[in-house]
Amino acid sequence: MEPTEQVRSLLPVGKNGQVTSIVIIGGGPGGYEAALVAAQLGADVTVVERDGPGGACVLTDCVPSKTLIATATRMAVMSESERLGVRFNGGADGDVGGLEADLGVVNKRVKDLARQQSFDVAERLGYEDVNIVRGEARLIDQHTVEAAGERLSADIVLIATGATPRVLPGAEPDGERILNWRQLYDLPALPEELVVVGSGVTGAELASAYLSLGSRVTLVSSRDRVLPNEDADAAIVLEDVFRRRGMNVMSRSRAGAVERSGDGVIVTLEDGRKVEGSHCLMTVGMIPNTRGIGLEAAGVRLGRGGFVEVDKVSRTSVSNIYASGDCTGVLMLASVAAMQGRIAMWHALGEAVQPLKLGWVSANIFTDPEVATVGVSQQMVDSCEVNARTVMLPLHTNARAKMQGFEDGFVKLFCRPSTGIILGGVIVAPRASELVLGLSIAVQQHLTVDQLAHTFAVYPSLSGSLTEAARRLMQEHQY
Repeated sequence: MEPTEQVRSLLPVGKNGQVTSIVIIGGGPGGYEAALVAAQLGADVTVVERDGPGGACVLTDCVPSKTLIATATRMAVMSESERLGVRFNGGADGDVGGLEADLGVVNKRVKDLARQQSFDVAERLGYEDVNIVRGEARLIDQHTVEAAGERLSADIVLIATGATPRVLPGAEPDGERILNWRQLYDLPALPEELVVVGSGVTGAELASAYLSLGSRVTLVSSRDRVLPNEDADAAIVLEDVFRRRGMNVMSRSRAGAVERSGDGVIVTLEDGRKVEGSHCLMTVGMIPNTRGIGLEAAGVRLGRGGFVEVDKVSRTSVSNIYASGDCTGVLMLASVAAMQGRIAMWHALGEAVQPLKLGWVSANIFTDPEVATVGVSQQMVDSCEVNARTVMLPLHTNARAKMQGFEDGFVKLFCRPSTGIILGGVIVAPRASELVLGLSIAVQQHLTVDQLAHTFAVYPSLSGSLTEAARRLMQEHQY
């Protein structure tokens, strides 16, 4: 149905007095969330996506990995339940035990759920009359995108092409024994001995997951500790848990090459040591998908590493071209990609918009236990970049944690010395990803420790540690 003249006058107007046409290259969170905003504001929106609605995030990365991790977390909880009085008598000899992961069933569920999520994204876009084009896309100029053999005219272009796993020379994945994380879900059986190269977020998450599923895991870290860019106290807790559960954590060990050896692999470290396993998982970073799509020809400036340079409202160096998500290198999180995309469309279509504030971003590492963060970091406090008071409350003092047998973790809060305004914090706990929302609200709304301390928390609950930590800060420091 064509809009009435009265409605048409309220729609975004582009060149030639027509409704604004928007072409989005990439259908991941940075693309489809932007498309929904633009469509709801009345723009004519086309999304070009190579892999399918939802992009790599939904089909091969975030959704599949977190689905696998959900199964692994359930395994970890069950395997440590004996001290709570739960015994499993399903072992082959009738002994306690019998837990086993059926990787075929696990991987089928992972891929089925990813496809369903992709379908849900497509259905939502279709409901908003967003046109979806399947295929590759490239810019011809700043107002023209070529996709699936046709040229699309655009008043506004959004680049949301994501990123691809980095390949270490001499350790090229073959999809069978040497793998990147997008190839894990085709494995026919659980790896007996998995060597994970890289101890950042992806490496730590998947090493934790496969350890819980029953693999023997070696984690090769080139740095002093796992999660080198995260809170040091959190990393210490996590590494202790890994080692206690049987993981071989090799710190200050940089991989130089990986090769097949019969039915296994050999990882050669730069110092000459060798690590053997049945499979090797490479998690050594990401490179942006910005080559060969016409960005330079359109005048879009790329920065270090080939990432698209953007400002805080997602604009590139070309006024009508925006970018969002992993291709910008601005915190590679699905939530950040989605917000960048929304901000881009609000700005492009003349809506009131608040620039992206990285200090408000909450992030979570889906290990067991999880690590959630928001706001300022311990490193910022230690380096005197931020003046803050700190309190750290061990999780094992929490009544609910004791009841559920959770011993590893803590809650850490930062606040301003003079006013008590909450600046950030760290939560290491089961389901920290859910607990951090309250802390995120406190940071974004500039709440004080007094306000958080006087907030009712359910007793007993893990969230009670947040209010307890606030009371500790309030008591220790008079405001």
